[in-house]
Amino acid sequence: MANLGNPSIAISTATTCLFMVATLLFSQHLTEAQIGVAYGRDGDNLPSPQDVVNLFKSNGIGAMRLYYPDHATLNALQGSGIRLTLGVPNDNIQLVGSNLSAAKQWVQANVVPFASSIKYILVGNEISPNDQKASSVLPAMQNVLNALNANNLGGQIKVSTSIGTDLVVNAYPPSSGQFGNTNYIIPIVDFIKSNGSPLMVNIYPYFAYVNNRQQISLDYALFTAPGTVVTDSKNGKNYQNLFDALADATYAALDRVGAPEVSLVTSESGWSSKGGFAASAANARTYYTNLMMHVKKGTPLKPGRPIETFLFSMFDEDKKPGDETERNFGLFSPNQQPKYGPLNFN
Repeated sequence: MANLGNPSIAISTATTCLFMVATLLFSQHLTEAQIGVAYGRDGDNLPSPQDVVNLFKSNGIGAMRLYYPDHATLNALQGSGIRLTLGVPNDNIQLVGSNLSAAKQWVQANVVPFASSIKYILVGNEISPNDQKASSVLPAMQNVLNALNANNLGGQIKVSTSIGTDLVVNAYPPSSGQFGNTNYIIPIVDFIKSNGSPLMVNIYPYFAYVNNRQQISLDYALFTAPGTVVTDSKNGKNYQNLFDALADATYAALDRVGAPEVSLVTSESGWSSKGGFAASAANARTYYTNLMMHVKKGTPLKPGRPIETFLFSMFDEDKKPGDETERNFGLFSPNQQPKYGPLNFN
């Protein structure tokens, strides 16, 4: 016990306590920079779920995003130390949103037995405000949280949704960013804010670049620009990479709807290695390597605020629809060999 009769000891003790609290808060903040990988399963000849979990562990990958509750994977994750972000699939949103009993059944079957490994539940992925499912996203989030609370898990597992950066308009300069459909997004942001959850955002400089090559340079998209590329005339912030610009436009949009304290988590970000313009193994390796280093630093608008980030994706997925580029975002081939050599996920 401190000797409160001695001012120097009391001051020393108080200083030590403040230092310990500051250190704890700082270490907690740093955990937000954790690098995870999205585990898509839309491919032939993919490894077994247990082999996948072993591959995550052997590469030091501490977080996984799983788009739907595959029980073989959920079982394999138990005791692994890997923190899971689990999706309520888009096809389930209307049922879960319209029926609290259905939400409770979903949570009871897919969350309660595996709760020790689950950090986030994402209700939907890139739902457009024009989609007929859009009106069910918020009710589904509310029902999932109510179901978690009924199992005393609401304080342990955070509920959010994953949006695309296309919901942010007027993104140039970044400080002008705002949500294009406020009727859809403001109630969702209010829910996230009131429950201390982050907003999950899929951030793809790759697609922004290939869709606007006349105005965006490759080095700006790959984190390799030698100096400032964009200066935000409204606040004087300098941008050397496109990822920061996209993230800060989203932060600006959050500020505009009264949620400056809401954190971002990058729920997907990646670069295709094959099948389209600038899709190459060399560019993909450059992007993933630089992204993992960069997200620890924060952004010009939010310096020192690391961004927890999920790389997309663990494997090439040959059954994915769309362009050839969509099937070649994997960090590993289905035979579990790394496509780009060793990457430092820590």
